[in-house]
Amino acid sequence: MFKLKKSVSKLVEEARQHIDNHSAEEAQRRVQEENALLVDIRDIRELQREGVIPGAYHAPRGMLEFWFDPESPYFKQELGEEREYILF
Repeated sequence: MFKLKKSVSKLVEEARQHIDNHSAEEAQRRVQEENALLVDIRDIRELQREGVIPGAYHAPRGMLEFWFDPESPYFKQELGEEREYILF
């Protein structure tokens, strides 16, 4: 039987130590004043059902690591710039 070395809750707890949470207003300010990029990680069906934020870049959660990695054949140049990325 496969056993995780760390529980999901432990992985989430560790990840939260490396991220910042922003209000919608703060995210909008960072986009406008600091050139941050909003990255929408929702599934395409969610985009179709709920709509999109104009100017946000769509990067499906399942492809996120591949699209951000410059060594990946799936790398997206828009995600390789020196700037802040705000995922939602």
